[in-house]
Amino acid sequence: MKNGVYSILKARFLINEEANAAKNWRFIVFLIILAIIMIANTQRYEQKVFKIIELTSEVKELRSEFVDRRSELMKLKMESTVSEKMEAKQIYPASVPPTKIKVKQEEQKNFFKKIWQ
Repeated sequence: MKNGVYSILKARFLINEEANAAKNWRFIVFLIILAIIMIANTQRYEQKVFKIIELTSEVKELRSEFVDRRSELMKLKMESTVSEKMEAKQIYPASVPPTKIKVKQEEQKNFFKKIWQ
């Protein structure tokens, strides 16, 4: 038991030819490559998470700006705001309300009605 632990700590399994050192080295290289791939994958995942957080905050900011601009537009479209701006140019609102004008179209006469007249 004592010899087995010391041989592992001294890494004799990597040096001894009789213990298939080449197989052990290949397996260790495989584990190192696998660890590097896992670290790179985790790094890319974290970058994507940060990008998602950044885009989410940008969407919230743009949405609030949109709401502000829409409320500004509603204020500008109000009749009182428009009338104030027109008074500065000496254009006043009408004191008489508008009336609807109805235009009656003459009935289209077909060929036979034109003949009988």
